[in-house]
Amino acid sequence: MFKNDTIVALATPAGSGAIAVVRLSGSLSHEIASRIFVPAFAKADSKSTLELYHQLGANTVTLGHIYDGNRMVDEVLLTKFNAPRSYTGEHVVEISCHGSIYIQQEIIAVCLKNGARMANAGEFTLQAFLNAC
Repeated sequence: MFKNDTIVALATPAGSGAIAVVRLSGSLSHEIASRIFVPAFAKADSKSTLELYHQLGANTVTLGHIYDGNRMVDEVLLTKFNAPRSYTGEHVVEISCHGSIYIQQEIIAVCLKNGARMANAGEFTLQAFLNAC
């Protein structure tokens, strides 16, 4: 683990349930989310996704879509947590998506493409421990 890394991984058990949660944790979590998430309330002529994302309050859940460039990946619920009030004590974004393994992998791939790295097994809990959460 590197202190400044932003990590991503599936936070729910692997498999094909109805819903899965992809978790981002680290200093770039909000920046990455702002690049790939468009809230459902956004209008076609709206502000940039970064401005829209920053309108979301901490500890809120927002309906929207994950995009890979111009391609919509999934309709999701995004939960935004600000440090230190999160599971890991860092900025955290949780993306509740459809449970398809393909969708889970696509969302993780989009996060990796935008600056996150794949989390090691147990790394979210390790971050929480190191941050005394």
